Amino acid sequence: MSHPQRILVTGGAGFLGSHLCEALLAQGHHIICVDSFYTGARQNLATMRDHPRLEIIAHDVCVPLSVAVDQIYNFACPASPIHYQRDPVQTIRTSVLGAINMLELSKRHGARIFQASTSEVYGDPMLHPQPESYWGNVNPVGPRSCYDEGKRCAETLFFDYQRQHGLKIKVARFFNTYGPRMHPDDGRVVSNFIVQALTGRDITIFGTGAQTRSFCYVDDLIDGVMRFMAAPEALSGPLNLGNPEEFTIEELAREVLDLTGSSARLVRHPLPQDDPKQRCPDITLASEALGWAPKVPLRDGLKRTIAYFDRLLANSPR
Repeated sequence: MSHPQRILVTGGAGFLGSHLCEALLAQGHHIICVDSFYTGARQNLATMRDHPRLEIIAHDVCVPLSVAVDQIYNFACPASPIHYQRDPVQTIRTSVLGAINMLELSKRHGARIFQASTSEVYGDPMLHPQPESYWGNVNPVGPRSCYDEGKRCAETLFFDYQRQHGLKIKVARFFNTYGPRMHPDDGRVVSNFIVQALTGRDITIFGTGAQTRSFCYVDDLIDGVMRFMAAPEALSGPLNLGNPEEFTIEELAREVLDLTGSSARLVRHPLPQDDPKQRCPDITLASEALGWAPKVPLRDGLKRTIAYFDRLLANSPR
């Protein structure tokens, strides 16, 4: 940006939101970090808590908010199955009412607004890899539906507000992202495997371990987010952001065991309902429109993430 902006980041104390706040502060902007602290953690903001250009507001986006801003990044929503299934109705409220409240704020101030959507909008995909044109294969009434359909509805709202009110929107679909500040108990595969390996517990693999995921290091994702937000208004999305390199779950587990030197055993459990068998982004659009591609190899990113969890576990006896 050519001059400092007032930027609202909802979910700003979360894993991704805190990294975004940090990156935006580094660019010289004034950041208003809004978080209900349902899954976000004040500890994630520790390195910037006293920054003169950071305001932290404890607030639930399901309730309207009145602040004057130039830009909005809507990152508020529990994003791991354990957290979003704990209170599924609240998850849907956060996705839908949160989107409406932030879109109304955007409309009042003419603020450009970014929606952090998800690869979960593709469900258990029947097309591989997944391009943005794919409409998905989503169960609307399953245990994951509160998140999948909540995010799909939020996308609908963003594009309807764009068509109906001329809002300047950006909608990005994030694929599996990992790195420091992930919650140790969020049930996501990277944090699960690392915490289990470091504490010597069995590594739990759901299903055969042959299902695939693509893992994007957080710094790469945030770089894509900021490039997308700065891109011309005509590029509104949806836009996939993720790493197109696929790994099986078992390959990830063995990489974590190798890097941690753990002697933990691999133990298999039944696959949860509606768990996708394959998940990999087609990032042609992001590559061509933004000149963006992930740079951090999985092994390097895992080393940094393991070092973070090692420090975290050393400081919090479990």
